[in-house]
Amino acid sequence: MPLFGTDGVRGLANGPLTADLALNLAQATAVVLGQGRSAEARKAAGRRLTAVVARDPRISGEFLSAAVEAGLASSGVDVYDAGVLPTPAAAFLIADIDADFGVMVSASHNPAPDNGIKIFARGGVKLPDVVEQRIEAALDAPKLQPVGAEVGRIRRFADAEDRYVIHLLGSLDHRLDGIHVVLDCAHGAASGVSPETFRDAGAQVTLIGADPDGLNINEGVGSTHLEQLAAHVVRVGADVGIAHDGDADRCLAVDANGKIVDGDQIMAILAVSMKERGRLVDDTLVTTVMSNLGLHRAMAEQGIHVEQTGVGDRYVLERMTAGGYSLGGEQSGHVIMSDYATTGDGLLTGLHLVSEMARTGKTLAQLASVMTVFPQVLVNVKDVDRTRVDDSGVSEAVAEAQAELGDTGRVLLRASGTEQLVRVMVEAADALKAQEIADRLADVVRARLAL
Repeated sequence: MPLFGTDGVRGLANGPLTADLALNLAQATAVVLGQGRSAEARKAAGRRLTAVVARDPRISGEFLSAAVEAGLASSGVDVYDAGVLPTPAAAFLIADIDADFGVMVSASHNPAPDNGIKIFARGGVKLPDVVEQRIEAALDAPKLQPVGAEVGRIRRFADAEDRYVIHLLGSLDHRLDGIHVVLDCAHGAASGVSPETFRDAGAQVTLIGADPDGLNINEGVGSTHLEQLAAHVVRVGADVGIAHDGDADRCLAVDANGKIVDGDQIMAILAVSMKERGRLVDDTLVTTVMSNLGLHRAMAEQGIHVEQTGVGDRYVLERMTAGGYSLGGEQSGHVIMSDYATTGDGLLTGLHLVSEMARTGKTLAQLASVMTVFPQVLVNVKDVDRTRVDDSGVSEAVAEAQAELGDTGRVLLRASGTEQLVRVMVEAADALKAQEIADRLADVVRARLAL
């Protein structure tokens, strides 16, 4: 099975994801990413390669980031240790200081025992599949072993957070004055920087999920657990709730009534706003195959074209880069605003969503009404062989279900890129119908793909 999933290398820390693997992976990364034209030019000019390393606050990130930094420095790479910061902050900083690449140690929305290693190329962009394959192949190849003055140095990136906050605030056309925001930071990487940024932008901020202890990341809070946020928004009479995940590359929202506003709805709001202001390139939004059918219909009514990609924000970014598009993302809350970021950025997205409320004087519920959400049922079928997702019996069952729905819904079945499971998604105008078909297909998957 490939080492890299849809979002880096991920697994149980000190289980499959050991310090040895982290060090070896860093050394292999230095070999592969040290071969590019710009890297060779640096060497010719007598300058070492540079890398930014950041992490989320889970306890295993301490030894894993240390191993990554040791692997890089032992390969002759100068390391800028940014400490605990969101994934999009790491991506921004790589570009901001013109580093050759960077590494983020995080398992995103996964529970605390897990961790992961995400590698970014020059400019702060995620690696293409082919480069990840080259790094994986280099794990067993000879490593760089400079000695003496040629080894890399590790230094604290002292103004990393300040640079990121200034960047975020500079992206806003309209301040957030008069808006009361409840922020749920998932006890994660945004617990320090997100409240600071929203307050600096003028919002009144109430916090939950902002006390990380290394073990409580994503535990009952954050973008995968919106119940507390919804209740808190209603309880304190706030205008909006914003939820991040553990590494803050996602943003989901809750309106003043406690109703969830997901990534599709957020993209719809931003797309309409950007089109009105002439900022939506080619009037095009890029989404994945998981986006709700209601988004497609709403965008068609607004004269906005939708392009689809596979699941994963790096595939969205690839399509955006190829077409020069300015907005894209995922239903899960990864939203990419390419004028300001190279990856999903939960802080950037939340700031611009709340800014649109302030600019228009509309509530989040009013803005979200641009889109009618089709009932969507997602069933995660665990302990099955995800590599056989194209099994003929499964494909036949999916085709029959789609024919049954016709143009009133759709079916999507895909293997998880990070876990040993298959996701069955069904949309239909009727929620009971969607659940019935999803359960039926899940039974087929369990029977056909059992381990």
